[in-house]
Amino acid sequence: MMESQPLQDPTATAPAPGSAEPAGAPPAVTPGKEFTRTCKGLVVVLIGGYVLLQLLPSSLNYLAIIPSKTIPYVWTVFTAGYIEQVLPGAIGSSLGLLFCGKDIEPAWGRKEFLKFIILINSICGILAFCFAIGLYYVTGKESFLVTPLSGFHGCLAGFLVALKQLLPNLELPMCFFWKIKAKWMPFFVVCFSSIMAFIVPDSINFLPTLVSGMYVSWLYLRYFQRNPLTGLKGDPSDDFSFPSLFPAAMRPVTDPVANLFDRMLCARSRPSEVALPISDPTKASRRRERGERVLEERLAADSAGDTEAVPHGHGTVED
Repeated sequence: MMESQPLQDPTATAPAPGSAEPAGAPPAVTPGKEFTRTCKGLVVVLIGGYVLLQLLPSSLNYLAIIPSKTIPYVWTVFTAGYIEQVLPGAIGSSLGLLFCGKDIEPAWGRKEFLKFIILINSICGILAFCFAIGLYYVTGKESFLVTPLSGFHGCLAGFLVALKQLLPNLELPMCFFWKIKAKWMPFFVVCFSSIMAFIVPDSINFLPTLVSGMYVSWLYLRYFQRNPLTGLKGDPSDDFSFPSLFPAAMRPVTDPVANLFDRMLCARSRPSEVALPISDPTKASRRRERGERVLEERLAADSAGDTEAVPHGHGTVED
């Protein structure tokens, strides 16, 4: 089955000769116009999971993460991300998947899109289990051990980070006539979810999955995802750095965190073939020309030395 091809903007113009995109950064894409078949199939999975819980409520014990039962039912950390327990959650996740997926999947292809969903859901499930166990030991409340944890919201949070990377200036409708650009959506969702966690205590169960979904997806896209067009790993552009997820006023806090992860992950995750971003292509061209001249001069000097050595050797034999 063929993968979706990257979206091309028919009105896009070629970049100016003096400008260049950072190496490794994803190519520019345009918003999708139709829901993809992959997203429609995943919506069937989400709605089917909700219907299954209504028909067989006991199946929740075998599909959602219940920290006190996760050790024998280890597979639940991988299945919980596709199980919605309430109808609003199933509808909201389905709509989010359709509208985000129509912009993301054409740029990545079906294989990479599914890989991203499976990866983020799996890691979010593991982190949700660890966080619930940690809250139990800190607070002593047994409710953290018996509350079922599931939902697609961790992956939806990852989609917001992907949209920030691919379409940062895309305006996403919030309510009525209010819209927000995709590049600020991750920060807005984190702030809103944090506030709701204090207003509605039960909603704190969603906060770790949202935060981990955003952060894990940023780590993957920043350092590990292989660009299908260039073959390079990660996105080293400044527009997708960790501080870019937050307003400029928070840079004194976010910059040290970004530098820490750059030192930890850049050398390990980026192979030698990944080119570093060059801010001025003119300087890069001058460096190449300078290197070629130096190489030619050295070769010419070596050649001249060889030609001088040959006559000198013949003269010695004749004497």
